[in-house]
Amino acid sequence: MNQTTSGWIHGFAGVLIFSGSLPATRLAVSDFDPIFLTVSRAAIAGLLAGALLLVFRQQRPIRSDIVPLLLVALCVVVGFPLLTALALQYVTSSHAIIYIGLLPLSTAIFGVLRGGERPRPAFWILSALGSSLVAGFALTQGASASPVGDALMLASIIVCGYGYAEGGRLSRRLGGWQVISWALVLSLPVMSLLSFFYMPVSWEGISTSAIVSLAYVSLFSMLIGFVFWYRGLAQGGIAAVGQLQLLQPFFGLLLSAVVLHESIGWPIFAVNIGVVLCVAVARRFASK
Repeated sequence: MNQTTSGWIHGFAGVLIFSGSLPATRLAVSDFDPIFLTVSRAAIAGLLAGALLLVFRQQRPIRSDIVPLLLVALCVVVGFPLLTALALQYVTSSHAIIYIGLLPLSTAIFGVLRGGERPRPAFWILSALGSSLVAGFALTQGASASPVGDALMLASIIVCGYGYAEGGRLSRRLGGWQVISWALVLSLPVMSLLSFFYMPVSWEGISTSAIVSLAYVSLFSMLIGFVFWYRGLAQGGIAAVGQLQLLQPFFGLLLSAVVLHESIGWPIFAVNIGVVLCVAVARRFASK
């Protein structure tokens, strides 16, 4: 198996895992404070990541890696989870998932700025068209959606795109699971303290579904998914493999309908189909 094919396989596995993140977060914020959810999931994943680094005796990052790792932590350990958790207090999971259609473009832009990649002009045209479909859909929601929720989701996409690109760049040298593990370990002291500070006074009213959702976003969304995702970005290219994120809305919408019993209207499916078609063609022009 060549490196490119391996990158696409790892990237696809990462997308499948991430697809459950928003539905699980939606379930979790029904009983947990968004801040507690953010810091506790990072603390749980950080403990596991630290154990993995010790067991496999990984060398510590060099001094020049510290700032990029802190930026990865700020974006994907804190920024994206917190912004999406806050957004899901205002909008449904199915509405928030539509914004995932902007992630490939965001990741590709930062892949150029941070990873030195150079997609062809046709790639940008098609990616911009797909993103326009997403933006147009959000605008047509008007009164049925929340401007606050939409703004938070848009901010989360920008933050996440940068975190993906920075992590993908570091993974070329450090390795996929090592990057997210070190980012989690660096944030562990602060996340642990905040977890105790924001911990619910009583767990009696916390539902089992919320606890299971917390476990999912802590272990899978925060650590295991990134092991596959960053390896895929490093092997197959940030801009190219990043386009696999366009499959995430389909899987996420299916989970929202099955797990959360949310109503999925035809406009959401139509937008997702249009975006996927745009990016499927754009993938051919992801590199010169």
